[in-house]
Amino acid sequence: MTKEPDAARIARHRPPSGMASPRFSGIASFMRLPVLDPAEAPGRVDIGLVGIPFDGATTNRPGARLGPRRVREASTGTRALNAATGIAPYDLAACADLGDVCVNPIDVAATAARIEAFYEPLAAAGIVPLSMGGDHFVTYPVLRALGRDRPLGLVHIDAHSDTDDGQYDGSRLTHGTPFRRAIEDGVLDPTRMIQIGLRGSVDAADELDWARAQGVRIVPMEEVVSRGLPQVAAEARAVIGASPAYLSFDIDALDPAYAPGTGTPEMGGFTSREALFLVRALNGLDFIGADLVEVAPPLDPSGITALAGATLAFEILCLLAQAVAARRE
Repeated sequence: MTKEPDAARIARHRPPSGMASPRFSGIASFMRLPVLDPAEAPGRVDIGLVGIPFDGATTNRPGARLGPRRVREASTGTRALNAATGIAPYDLAACADLGDVCVNPIDVAATAARIEAFYEPLAAAGIVPLSMGGDHFVTYPVLRALGRDRPLGLVHIDAHSDTDDGQYDGSRLTHGTPFRRAIEDGVLDPTRMIQIGLRGSVDAADELDWARAQGVRIVPMEEVVSRGLPQVAAEARAVIGASPAYLSFDIDALDPAYAPGTGTPEMGGFTSREALFLVRALNGLDFIGADLVEVAPPLDPSGITALAGATLAFEILCLLAQAVAARRE
C-alpha cells in the first residue's frame, strides 16, 4: 500500500497491552493481533501474518506442521516496541493474523497450489505477508505468488542451501529444493540472492555448484565467523540493493543449543543473540515478504525453539513495517 496510513485503521490492528489484558489470556494469535479472514484484509491490512502448517515435504524429522500453532502461543509474550531498535511496528503498519493456509497434509503438489492461491490475492492487494512454517518447501509457492510480476532478491538465513534438484524417486518438491525451483521459475533473481550461515556435512563436493553457477552468493558459517556479522550484513545489503526482496529464516540457522526443535539440526550455528543482530542489521531493505520456518515443537518439549521463532518473527515484523512505511514516503 502506498497511501498515507489512517490512524484509526492502524489503531484497530494492534495487540492489546499486557497491562490491560494478560498476555496469557484469550485465544492465541500471532503477536496477539486481531484475526481477520483474508478476504477482509485488502484495504484494511498492510502486513498479514499467516500460518502454513505443512511438513509433508520434510526428508528428515517431521513436526514443523505444528510450528505455526506453537509460534502463535509463544508470540503472545511480545510487546509493542522493539527496545533495541526503537521500532514500533504497529505504529507504522496495520497488522493482522490472517489465519492458516488450508493445506493438504499428504499431497505436496496440491498444497503448493493452495499456498500459491492463498497468497496471490494478498500480493495483488499489496499486503505484505509474514509467514510461519511449516517446512522450508512452503517458501516456494509463496515466492511464486509474490515474484510473479518480477523476480525478487532473497536474504536466506539457514544451515542448508535448499537448492538441491530433488532425489527421492525423482521428486522435485521437497524442503531441500524450494530455491532451485524458484530460480528455475524466474521468480527469484539469483544474482540478488545471498545465503548466510550454511554449514554441516554434505552429500557431495559439488552440492553447491549449481547455486554458485547461477550467481547465488553463499556465505558459509566459517566465513561468517572469520569476517564477522557486521561485514556479512553489509554485504547482504549490497547484494540485495534497492529493489524488492524477500527474507527467509530457517530456525536451524541457530545452533541446536538454542533451537533443538527442528528437523535437520546442525552444530555450530548462530547464537540467539547473533541471530537477532543479523536480522536487525538488514533494516532498510525493501522487503515485500518474509517467513520463519522449520520450527518443530514435538522435537522440543521445552518450547525454547518456538520462543526463538516468535522472537525472530517480531524482529522480522519490524523490518517489514519499516519497509511498508518507507514505500509510503
